[in-house]
Amino acid sequence: MSTSTTAESWSDRLLDRVERTGNALPDPVTLFFIFIGIVMIASWLASATGVSAVHPGTGETITVDNLFSSENIRRLFVEMPETFAAFPPLGLVLVVMLGIGVADKSGLISAALSAFVRSVPDAALTAALVFAGIMSSLAVDAGYVVVIPLGAVLFYGAGRHPLAGLAAAFAGVSAGFSANLSLTSLDPLLAGFTEPAARLIDSGYSVDATANYYIMIALVPVFMVAGVWVTERIVEPRLGVYDPPDDLDADSSHDLSGEERRGLRVAGIVFAVVAAGVAMLVIPEGAPLRGSAGSLDPFYESIVALMVVLFFLPGLAFGMSTGKIESDKDVAEMMADTMSDMGAYIVLAFAAAHFIAMFSWSNLGSVVAITGASGLEAVGFTGIPLVVSFIFVSALINMFVGSASAKWAILAPIFVPMLMLLGYSPETTQAAYRIGDAFTNILTPLLPYFPLVIIFAQRYVKDSGIGSIVALMLPYSIVFGIVSTTTLVLWIIFGLPLGPGVPLEYVSP
Repeated sequence: MSTSTTAESWSDRLLDRVERTGNALPDPVTLFFIFIGIVMIASWLASATGVSAVHPGTGETITVDNLFSSENIRRLFVEMPETFAAFPPLGLVLVVMLGIGVADKSGLISAALSAFVRSVPDAALTAALVFAGIMSSLAVDAGYVVVIPLGAVLFYGAGRHPLAGLAAAFAGVSAGFSANLSLTSLDPLLAGFTEPAARLIDSGYSVDATANYYIMIALVPVFMVAGVWVTERIVEPRLGVYDPPDDLDADSSHDLSGEERRGLRVAGIVFAVVAAGVAMLVIPEGAPLRGSAGSLDPFYESIVALMVVLFFLPGLAFGMSTGKIESDKDVAEMMADTMSDMGAYIVLAFAAAHFIAMFSWSNLGSVVAITGASGLEAVGFTGIPLVVSFIFVSALINMFVGSASAKWAILAPIFVPMLMLLGYSPETTQAAYRIGDAFTNILTPLLPYFPLVIIFAQRYVKDSGIGSIVALMLPYSIVFGIVSTTTLVLWIIFGLPLGPGVPLEYVSP
């Protein structure tokens, strides 16, 4: 018992130090502008010294672009509105919040959460939340906007620390991004890069979208168990008892009034009708949200718009049933109030958008990725040590290059052929990449949704900053990295198929 207490005290002190160091930094908005200055100086130094790397797929020499050049200074000012407007999470967040705003301001979310908290055993709440986060990758990035704040509200309603719920949901959504019980849009995307890389060795090799399906399914319960353990054994004890600020909304676990119960029934009926309508847009052959050859790509691309409707109409029905919505003016006011609540995020998004864009313009991310991959190749590892090393190189590069497809476009032509020559199938290399690409998502401010998570946290703990989120998520990142890497190693040792008819080993024809 004393050993355990000492270990917990040591980990708490470490995480507290991480949090204090991070939060001692300037405000996140200021910090992103400082990052921009650092990137500009780094690009100037790297450009002046001729730093470059050769892209392994195209053979093109990539040089670092000086952000102080006239062309880039001009680009910064001319494209400033476009850079901000094109920031990937911005449109998604604002559009979804229009629908969520009506559901929230009408009282539907509070009432529904109260009913949910009372119906779900506390022991199952964390597992359900992590699972919901993992499965949210079906809706691409919508989990960041919906599941993460929902986790905080659910924990708060259950009398638990809301930041623990936020962390559990964030871990599921982001660190468990590649795991799922179903194929997602990421599967064909990555396979599209793996196949041409494999054909550098075997001109007839084909990689299917189901290349990693079995191991991605297996990782779902692994991440659920790991997420519950970290939340309840490390994160919640460290956070302690939550003392809500005076201006925080009332506990969502209040007793429901008769009007609220009636409103929930009406909202439930409306939700079922809307869901049935969405199904009719997707399921029948030739339906509007089905693509060529029956693909579901249009449906996946419409998730954000569908979520607006799925939140808005039940929220409208609930508000009308309870008397909180008496006219269209009430609806417009609810939407406007929601947008005013997003003011802090919009300011932060402006700074983050320019930091990420300018980092991309400089080519620093691509040069770091190629150099790191080439360095690992030169070490001379073979077998499982090489696979494990590749996982951690992918994890490290993920701290600098956020896009999964952009990194894989660089890494696949190096590692897929290299591991094929060492006897590993392209699908095995792709699985290793997916594992490494996931568990550091929750630590890097380069994640486009990282600023949004800070805003969510500040609703409950006003002084939350980058250090708070990093300290909160570091245990998840470490544990998820260990368990997912171990899962792949065991998969290789026992020779299990990665997907339908997909071998672990490559045998030259």
